[in-house]
Amino acid sequence: MSQAIRALNETDLELALLRRSVDRQASQRSTCVDCGRTPLIGERVFRFPHAPVVCELCRTRRAAEPESSSIVRHGIGGTVRLLLKRAA
Repeated sequence: MSQAIRALNETDLELALLRRSVDRQASQRSTCVDCGRTPLIGERVFRFPHAPVVCELCRTRRAAEPESSSIVRHGIGGTVRLLLKRAA
């Protein structure tokens, strides 16, 4: 085991920690189900039946009215969170 620890250098450790933090943040983000894009802060997103989040750009592709809409807000720790607002 001591040989494995010696084989790791600082650069390898830094890269491993960076990859882990990027993967963790990516798993917490909301993305558009149509294009896969992460909506920008301040952008309005829509919810349709069987579609958790559809961005403003992809909204025009759907003929149906959305069930609700949200504005993307900045969350704690740099994450993006959605503020839910019911469609009228």
